Formats: sequence, structure tokens, C-alpha cells
Amino acid sequence: MLRLAAFAVTSALAAAAAGPLPPLPLGRLLAGPDRLAISMAETGNARLDREYRLECDPVGGDHPWKEESCARLAQLAGEGKDPFAPVSKRQLCTMQHGGPATARITGTWRGQKVDTTFRRTNGCEITRWDELEPLLPPGRS
Repeated sequence: MLRLAAFAVTSALAAAAAGPLPPLPLGRLLAGPDRLAISMAETGNARLDREYRLECDPVGGDHPWKEESCARLAQLAGEGKDPFAPVSKRQLCTMQHGGPATARITGTWRGQKVDTTFRRTNGCEITRWDELEPLLPPGRS
């Protein structure tokens, strides 16, 4: 009995010394596949101005560059970036116009709801758009 108590204390001390276990990514494990709808308008290319569907894990949909788009989103997530985050209101942006192209993205990504709009109205918004290519086809007009 004394050995069992000593073993329990030793095991508890060893576990405490190792530190806490990282949380399990249950939200990601329980989430369904990533599904996005991308609505493009005024890109300067009539063939691009339409709605696309994109699914990742597994890859699917009618997006013309679905494999590359899913890979780009995974790369940004791997770098700790939220590919759908808006430009910070505190960010200084160059005053340049990148054309009238717009894109609205809705759906779910990594278990989170997505509902955001991309425009090319200043340097920050142009960079935000360009970082998502090929998910957002080039919107230069």
C-alpha cells in the first residue's frame, strides 16, 4: 500500500514538472469541411465576375484554382495569419486606387464563420487582396 502511495505521488510530481498539456483542438476536429462562396464583381474580366464555390479538406467546388487556393489558405493559417481579417483601422495606407473590383467571401473556414468583403480602394486593401491570390483572382482593371 505504501508503494502504491509513493508511486501515485511520484507520478503526480512528474506530471506537474512536465507542465500542463496543450489543449486539444476539438473545435477543428469537430468542424466540418471548409466551405467558402466567393462573389467577384467588376474585375475587368467578364469571365471572372461570378460566384465561385471552394471546399478544402477535401478539396472541391468550382473555383478554377481550388487546389492552389486551399494550399494558400493553409499556408497563411500555418503562419498564424487570419486570411479574412480586415485591415486595422490604425494601419496607415497609401492612397492609391487599384480598380473597382470587389469580392465578398462567406462561409466557414477552420470552424469559424466568414463574411467579409475585399476591395482594391487603397494600398492596404490591395495588399490584403493580393495576399489571397489565387483564391481571389487578380482584380486589376
